[in-house]
Amino acid sequence: MFTGIITDIGTVRSAEQRGDLRLTIGCGYDLSTVDMGASIACSGVCLTVVDKGPDWFAVDVSHESVSKTADKWFEGARLNLERALKLGDELGGHLVTGHVDGVGKVLGICPDGDSKRIGFLAPDGLGPFIATKGSVTIDGVSLTVNEVRDQADGTHFSVNIIPHTADHTTLGSLAQGDPVNVEIDVLARYLKRMADAQTVR
Repeated sequence: MFTGIITDIGTVRSAEQRGDLRLTIGCGYDLSTVDMGASIACSGVCLTVVDKGPDWFAVDVSHESVSKTADKWFEGARLNLERALKLGDELGGHLVTGHVDGVGKVLGICPDGDSKRIGFLAPDGLGPFIATKGSVTIDGVSLTVNEVRDQADGTHFSVNIIPHTADHTTLGSLAQGDPVNVEIDVLARYLKRMADAQTVR
């Protein structure tokens, strides 16, 4: 489990296609405190540390993960990083699983005071599970939904990015049309499963 509070921005140093996609990610973590097999959320995707060095760690990204997430798995890509939540840690964001529900798209960005308001197109089928003033995770960052509108092309929703978040995550460099990893709130995920089950009956 994670909180959606980003603690570092990593950079993909290499991406090698093996049986799975092996990524080597440079970071500022003290890797002596990161165990082999530990979970690190990489732009919202929970991945397992399979190798490490003084200032880098490696993960294997399965074909399933590559096919269900935004295209951020290439050399030079910047990734929002968060280490797994420990029992007793402060829950500063909201409970995040690191299991991406779909890929959304940036519709537009506009200034809002010192902050930025970013509009997104929700992934297909997830619109009903994104609520005004509810929580959503974008590229691993816990955010509060400002507004939700159902449009002909799908569900649009917006969030505000304060300067601190823009400076300490990759969200500050998003541009119109960029794909993003979206994870709905855990409670909404269970409601979605219940709704899907009712549809099948």
